[in-house]
Amino acid sequence: MNFATFKARITEEGPGDRRRAGRARVELGATMRALGASGVEATVLNVSERGFMAVADGHFEVGARVWLILPGGRERANAVVKWVEGGKLGAEFAEPVSLEVFRA
Repeated sequence: MNFATFKARITEEGPGDRRRAGRARVELGATMRALGASGVEATVLNVSERGFMAVADGHFEVGARVWLILPGGRERANAVVKWVEGGKLGAEFAEPVSLEVFRA
């Protein structure tokens, strides 16, 4: 194993990777909107205190700041899109979110 491979393995498996937090599978209708844009329908597929994965009707770029707005509009969370692939996206919350919000 060369040093570059070893370094990559530490990065991928290190405890500092906040996006590897335990995830809860859900199927929750929500609204997503980029800052300054109109909202689009989305379905949240999994969620953790640090982020979520969803399918959304709109187009979102990696690095975009978005709002995830839960049904009823009472709860919302700010997040940054971290990846987009095959119609799905993953985003990291700006601040940790209690999973109780998604159970209500």
